[in-house]
Amino acid sequence: MLPVALGPVGGLRFARGIRAGRWLFATGQMATDPVTGGIASDVLRSRAPLSGAPGHLRESARVFDHLEQVLAAGGSSLARVVRSDQYFTTWAAVSHYHTERVRRFRTLVPPTTSVLMPGLMLDGASLDAQFVALTPRFDAPVEAVYPPGLHVPSTSGFAPVVRAGDYVFIAGFMAAHQPGDLGGIAPEAKVPDGHLWKGTRIKLEAEYAMKQKIAVALEGAGSSIGSMVKAQVYLRDMNDLPAFNEVWHRWFPDAARRPAVSYVPTSTPGFAIEDARLEINAIGLVEGAPTQRRNIDAGFHTGIDGQPAAVLAGDLLLCSALLAADAEGPLPGCLPDVRQPYFGCTVEAQVDAIVDRAEALCTAAGASLRDMVRLQLFMTDLSGLDAAWRAFQRRLPGLDLPLSAVQVPGPLPVPGCTLMADLWVYAP
Repeated sequence: MLPVALGPVGGLRFARGIRAGRWLFATGQMATDPVTGGIASDVLRSRAPLSGAPGHLRESARVFDHLEQVLAAGGSSLARVVRSDQYFTTWAAVSHYHTERVRRFRTLVPPTTSVLMPGLMLDGASLDAQFVALTPRFDAPVEAVYPPGLHVPSTSGFAPVVRAGDYVFIAGFMAAHQPGDLGGIAPEAKVPDGHLWKGTRIKLEAEYAMKQKIAVALEGAGSSIGSMVKAQVYLRDMNDLPAFNEVWHRWFPDAARRPAVSYVPTSTPGFAIEDARLEINAIGLVEGAPTQRRNIDAGFHTGIDGQPAAVLAGDLLLCSALLAADAEGPLPGCLPDVRQPYFGCTVEAQVDAIVDRAEALCTAAGASLRDMVRLQLFMTDLSGLDAAWRAFQRRLPGLDLPLSAVQVPGPLPVPGCTLMADLWVYAP
């Protein structure tokens, strides 16, 4: 729906929205001018940037204008949004976004995740937002859940959990404590002051977030850790991943029942609490619900030991972040030649490998990659975005991608890879 072109004639095209059965996805919402491209001039106001409303508030308002257009085109509304994700290049934009978000959503702000990233795909942008909503075909109400004892940020105004039919959507949570999360990172999630080796900080934060936040949120909505089907784990330092996974695998001892998971690096600081090292969001299914889940194996190693490639949850195929890698690291052809690093580009080879894997997962799940509904590209260098898009177009000709592209600091979960895709597919 509502395709937009960015760049010169014949340049990158993407879909502002995708309606798929009972779902509606608005991915990559930015304050763009759909006619001229780039961030809208009346948002930037480059000649008089300090006149009128704050620039970040103008940008947020334009994002919500675009969201409402997508929702209307898909037959949905703000009241049917069940999840939102925001990437900011500066913390100074976040409070202005919250102000506009509360004004637009009014009675119910859906579960949300906000993190800081080094860059977005348009110059002058400080905000890229994605939303998941329900169409009238989704015959279930949107129910906000506030589990007892679950502390949520005091200024963000969002519901920590939303239940919609058999699905449970969980906001992004850190290892924070006290009402409003105003106590910062909980003392038990930190190494004691003055000590160097009384625990490992990332493991302490992960354990606290899982026990005190994610498990409580899921159970409060009739789900459980064992019924989680997808998670995004944002890490300030990707070198923390092996230690994090020690905790993660303890919470999911049965590898065949682990959720799909994407590990995404952030800026430093990357979260609302300056010294936080991680934030986790999740999707689960209600315990005993008719909607079934099945882990999908297409015969390849994801690059991360013990990580499932994807989970089929009802009519959504939720992939773990796809990289051009296996147990030995980046795949052949996906690393630059160190003898001549400025010749050639590995982006196209990486996209080909990712598409091969996505197609294999779709085949195993009985789906089609042309029914992709959400594509988040996390790239260490956005100068490769045009090459990535053209590679996707070569493999999926004529398809307007439901794209969001975000620059992240290296390394990715597999060092040497320069892009990864968090990809969802509609699987009716």
